[in-house]
This record gives sequence, C-alpha cells and structure tokens, in this order.
Amino acid sequence: MAAPLNLLQLTQGEKTFGGQHIFQKASFAVNEGEHLGVIGPNGAGKTTLFRILIGEEDLDSGQIIKSQTLKLGYLSQHDHWGETETGNQFLERVCQMPTWQVKSSGRDLRVSEAMLDRPILSLSGGYRMRIKLLGLLGQKPTLMLLDEPTNYLDLETTLLLERFLQNFDGAFMLISHDREFLRRTTDHILEVEQGEMTKFNGNIDDYFEQKELLRSQMAAAAATQVEKRKQVLDFVARFGAKATKAKQAQSRLKSLEKMETIELKAIPVSARILIPAPIQVGKIVQKISHVSLGYGSESGSGKFSKSILTDINLEIWRGDHLAVVGFNGAGKSTLLKGLAGTLLPQQGQRELGLNVKLAIFNQHVIEVLNPEDTVLSSLQAGAHPEVSRQEILAMAGSLLFSGDRIQKKINVLSGGEKSRVALGRVLLQRAPFLLLDEPTNHLDFQTVEALTQALEKYPGTLVVVSHDRGFIRRVGTKIVEVDQGKVFVYPGTYDEYVWSLQQRLSKEESSEGESEFSSVGNMKENTQGTRENPGSRGQKKEKERLLKTLTKKLNLCEGELARLETENLELNNLIAASPQGGQQDGVMKMAENSSKIAELETLWLSLSEEISSHSED
Repeated sequence: MAAPLNLLQLTQGEKTFGGQHIFQKASFAVNEGEHLGVIGPNGAGKTTLFRILIGEEDLDSGQIIKSQTLKLGYLSQHDHWGETETGNQFLERVCQMPTWQVKSSGRDLRVSEAMLDRPILSLSGGYRMRIKLLGLLGQKPTLMLLDEPTNYLDLETTLLLERFLQNFDGAFMLISHDREFLRRTTDHILEVEQGEMTKFNGNIDDYFEQKELLRSQMAAAAATQVEKRKQVLDFVARFGAKATKAKQAQSRLKSLEKMETIELKAIPVSARILIPAPIQVGKIVQKISHVSLGYGSESGSGKFSKSILTDINLEIWRGDHLAVVGFNGAGKSTLLKGLAGTLLPQQGQRELGLNVKLAIFNQHVIEVLNPEDTVLSSLQAGAHPEVSRQEILAMAGSLLFSGDRIQKKINVLSGGEKSRVALGRVLLQRAPFLLLDEPTNHLDFQTVEALTQALEKYPGTLVVVSHDRGFIRRVGTKIVEVDQGKVFVYPGTYDEYVWSLQQRLSKEESSEGESEFSSVGNMKENTQGTRENPGSRGQKKEKERLLKTLTKKLNLCEGELARLETENLELNNLIAASPQGGQQDGVMKMAENSSKIAELETLWLSLSEEISSHSED
C-alpha cells in the first residue's frame, strides 16, 4: 500500500514574540486526507501557527515544505465581508468554482437560496459560519485550517459542521477546545506545548491515553537514570582517593557526564478547583410562576414592546443542576437574566427561597472588573468574607494565575484572562445559587476538566448555559429547553436530547436552509410545563410531511430545469447570430448548463420514484 502523500511539513521552526519563545525547533507534518486536531494551552501559539502557514506571519528560522498539490484554505475567527454583502455575493467573490457546484457540494450545511440572498450580517452566527464554510469549499483546498469554528455555535449548527467535517475527503487542521467535537471529527492530534509540537495517532481520547503512557515510561526511565547516577557517585565517593581505584573512578565520572539527561516535561496538570461550600438554604431555591420576559418599552407607557419568553413555570430545588439548551437566539441568556433578577418580569412572579443569594457569570461581569485591581485583589474583593486567603490563592492557581501572575493588573490582562478572574470571583462567593453563561469559554482542556469535576460535586444549585457538550453532559442533571418563546423541562438526559436533534436533522431536506426545528423530537406541550415523548403523532402525519417535502423539492427541480433549458435556447440563438470567434463564452455556458440539466434530470427521476413509492404505501 502506497504511503500517504505529505502535503505540508514544518521543520525546526522557531518563533519569538517580545523575547518570549513561541516555538523552539518545532516540527510536524500533515498527510493527505488527515483530520488533525490542534490542541494546547491558551497562548501556546496555535493561531500563530496557522498565521505562519498561510503567510501572514514569518518564522524566525526553520522551513515550511509544501507539496505541489497543496492548496490551503483558512477559516479564521474573524469575518471578512462587507456591511451589505449577501451570501451569494460573498460566494461569487471568494469561490474559484461555479457557485452552483459549491452549493451542491455543501448541501449538508442546509443553506437555502433565500438565506444566501440576505445580507450576511443580518444572519445568526450559525448561518454566517455555514456561509464561510461554503466559501472555503469554493476555494477547492486540499488542506483546510479551521480556527475554533464552534465558538458560539448552537447545537444544530455544531452537529451539521461535525457531519460536514466527518465527510470531508481532504485534510484539515482544526483548533478547538471542544473535546466532544474533536473526538468526533479528528483522527490525529497535534499538541502545541512549551515551544514544541508533537503529533499523536488517534482522536483526543487516544491522545490522553498515549500522553499518560508516555509520562509513565519517561518517569520509569528517569528513575532508572537517577539510580545509576547515584551508584556512580557512591563509587567515586568511596574509591576516588585510592590510587588503585582512581582510574576506574575517573572513567565512571566520564560516563556520568556522557549520560543523556531525561527531563520529565511538565504535563499541564488538571489542577483541582476547590469551590468553597455554599451557605445553607431551604429546599426551594427559586419559584417562577407564569413569568414573561422581554426587552424595551413603549414610550411613556411603561409597557414592554417585545416579549422573548412567555408563561414560564419553574421550580428550582436545592442541589438542582439545570442545563439550559436551545438554538442561538432562542432566549437562553434572557432566561438566565430573568432568574437572576437583572431582567424584571413583564408579568408573573419570581420568588427566591429564604436566605438564597445568587451569583451570575456572563460577559457583563467581565466588563465591570476594576482595571486597577491586581488578579489577587480582584479575587479578594469578590470573595465571601469567610473565604480564607489560602482558598483564594488556590482558586487563582487553578485558574492559571500562579507566582507573579497574581500581581498582574486587570488592565493588562487578555480577554481570556479577565474571563477567568471573573469566573473565580463568582465561585468564591459561597453563593448557594450559581447562574453560569458560557463559563468554559477561554479555558483550556485541563481547566475545563477541573471546573467540570468541581461543579459535578458542587452541593449548591446551578443553572448553566454552555455549547460544550461534554461539560453539559456531566454537569447538568436536568435539562431545560428554551424553544419558540417557551421554557420546558425536558423529560430525558442530555444525550437523549442530542439524539432527538440528530434524528430531526437527518430527516430535514438539504434545500431547507431556514431552521424548522420548532420542537426537538416533536415534543408535545402539556399543562405541567414539561414535554411528552414523541410517538403519539402516528405514521400518517410523518408520511404526509415526507410527501410534502419531496413534492416541494420536485417542483424546485422542475423549475430549475425549465430555467436552464430556456437559457440554453437563448444562448443557442445568440451563438448563431455571433461572428466567428465570439462564440466561445456562449458555448462554455451551454456546456455548463447541460451538465447541470443532466444532474437535475437524474434527481427528478429519483424524486418521482420515491414519491410514487410512498404514495402507494
């Protein structure tokens, strides 16, 4: 079997910023078809590596060897489109292949023509990401570079992106802190750590197993070497002064000098996060009765002009760990603000239990940090009076602030560092009721794992919103779904919720770009504010829905066929009337249309047969 083609290779790469070594003699290679996850602590240089590969940054020394077949495509964290640019205009601008072919290749991303005709900035983050991916496909890359593509994506788009990458035939390098996403999409891991790069076979779980095995082997080798050194030094100490043994002692000292030093490279430790015990409260922490939440008000009337969530009924008990799920824009953050009391109800009642104090983490708590505080003084200011200095120092260390770093001022911290300080302040308040909105953003694997373990054991009450599936699965013991202005207690586990959404996605037609997932798993509302499991709707309704979808797609197919055939007739007339030599563009367009017509005719036949078979059932 032929060895896979090497697409790209970095050898002995060196990069320094402000006197700090980012890479030191770093080397790795990417082969054709590899799906490579790129991981490492924050600030290790993952995004810098991508910028070097695409030519936006230069190595200080080292070499990048690229194959003749390499064509890089880069999906950055930042957007590059005009204020009024539509999806179709963006694709026309960036694609190097016909846009109809791009849309066909990326049909699993579920972007409709109606969506592509709208200004991109008017779309949700999920649809913007899908259009960026279509543009990337249109560049025909043999190696895609994807920098944190799941940031702030809802579950629907994350699942679609996951499926897209699983089916992608080319190679890609993917920076992500989402362990579940990496597990499902990658077959190799590139670790960027302490200036070095190490490539591991397998997905993220295999990486952690190999990492632990490697550490055990190195520890054993180091222990053996320490024992050998001790034996040599003992021999020299005993016999070095004796003439008969002096030569042998000198020989052993020289062998000791030549002995290769085995350094145990520090593996980032999953530092334990110790959350101070919350104060004691009664059984009922919060009760929400017929509450509606919204924003804005009519001038002078005091009435709210827009409702986001209506008729919310929730009872939150001591020790509940609620995970809030739903699509972007559904109102998850609105619900948290309502629970926190920072957004007053339009109607209904919100009642906190006796002695209940709550603490909320979101982007806004980062903005109110005092820029003149140090990390330590900021954590001290936010902590409960009974929390000790040692507990504060331990929290700082577990959030990657140790040594001199605790004396850094807030105004010189990065966005991610400020986020960690704000999170630490919340966890130190001894609040019996925590409301956490995306607490894992800006955290590396080890810190996310430490936070997950701490919150799993947290005896207080917790309501959390997160796009990290592994985190939600372990922390949330009850699932609350926000959907179409309503709030429901989902009657199953998080895995069952994800499964029901996957089932719905698999049935949706690729021509329907707008999300029509009005209720995950076709759940049915009942009078208790919960949802009943599917199954009572019957096969007849499902059959009618399927026939309606197939018929809609058949009609679209027929319309496109008619348009292309009409266009070819017009082109044929223009070619006949054109002078010799001026016909090439028309001929090429007719050939392109004919290719599309052949594909559409095959699709039309397939749809017709499927409709016929379902109609006869």
